[in-house]
Amino acid sequence: MNIPVLTIQGRSLAETFEKALTALYVEGVRVRTQYDKEGDPLSVDATMNMTIADPLSDPMIHKAFPGGIADLREYVYELEGLKDNWVKAVNDPEDTRWEYTYHGRLQNYGQWKEKGADGQAAFAGPFKVDQVEYVIAKLCAQPFTRQAQMITWMPNLDQDCYDPPCLQSIWYRILEDKAGVQWLNANVRFRSNDAWGANFMNMFGFTMFNRTVIADAIQRRTGKTVKLGRMNWQADSFHIYGKDVEQAEQRLFNRIATTTFEERVFHFSDPMIQEMYREDEAAILAKIDEMNRRM
Repeated sequence: MNIPVLTIQGRSLAETFEKALTALYVEGVRVRTQYDKEGDPLSVDATMNMTIADPLSDPMIHKAFPGGIADLREYVYELEGLKDNWVKAVNDPEDTRWEYTYHGRLQNYGQWKEKGADGQAAFAGPFKVDQVEYVIAKLCAQPFTRQAQMITWMPNLDQDCYDPPCLQSIWYRILEDKAGVQWLNANVRFRSNDAWGANFMNMFGFTMFNRTVIADAIQRRTGKTVKLGRMNWQADSFHIYGKDVEQAEQRLFNRIATTTFEERVFHFSDPMIQEMYREDEAAILAKIDEMNRRM
């Protein structure tokens, strides 16, 4: 018996998200997971390869994703590094904080937190590699390079980790058009991607990360216009947990036949959506700052 391999293409995030979920729901295999509780239905699973042709295009946001506009803003802050301190000490079994942050693994690869003899946790490790700076510098010097890649997996920690990183790597390459505009193409690979509970937020977050952290930095350093090209999203396991299938049916699958696509999406450029995206920034930053002080 084989795991299905699904290939999806769309223009915007919202379109591609809906197509991928629908294909998974129809063609995915039903399997157990190591996180199931007694009585949970089987999950729906497949290997997914989807390509978003224009990640910043509208309609960008799908109404069905289980979160709000403010949640998207907070996640972008997280990918920019504002929650890197929210990780646990690897040698403290009573520490229940996060195992990692994606930004921490990308910008401070080789580092982890350890609890010292004084009871305080601090970052340690044999080396620290700023992969974000590496890919930016590499692409500035040689836009067509095939070596602009960042990884997250740290075998010394992740082989026995309860919740190891789902994101595995991000690969970049730039193509330049006849007008001299540079287009940042990205391949993002997940070993495991919660299609219903996390995928849309992941895709939105890394679209914004690619624009504000990578593309904008290259543009500032080179003086050339840098825009986002296509984003290829690869997931070894693209799944809807059994416990979430009913919610996905109610919020999306059962509505496709009775609503138009436009009724199921938001335009990120809509002034109302922009206001919602920005209005909670101060509160989000205050919450993050308070948590950082406690840690």
